[in-house]
Amino acid sequence: MIPRAPRTIQVIADALDPERRPELYRLVLTTEAGPELHNLIATWWGHAMLDTDPDRERIIAAAEVGTLPTVSMDAVLKLRHAR
Repeated sequence: MIPRAPRTIQVIADALDPERRPELYRLVLTTEAGPELHNLIATWWGHAMLDTDPDRERIIAAAEVGTLPTVSMDAVLKLRHAR
């Protein structure tokens, strides 16, 4: 499992593929503070975590062909409550 990284703009930018960083910075600089910025950070954090995952290519390939295992929201919530 990949260690959980803080959801800061700097951590996200450092973890992203360098070619994607300018787009992140452009969006951060033009997004209003509040829910919109929160959603942007959450979305790009996901991109950054995928960019740093050693299984990235396998995960993308499985998602593209529909074989990536999924978990229901109920299961996620149960796991979060258990932790």
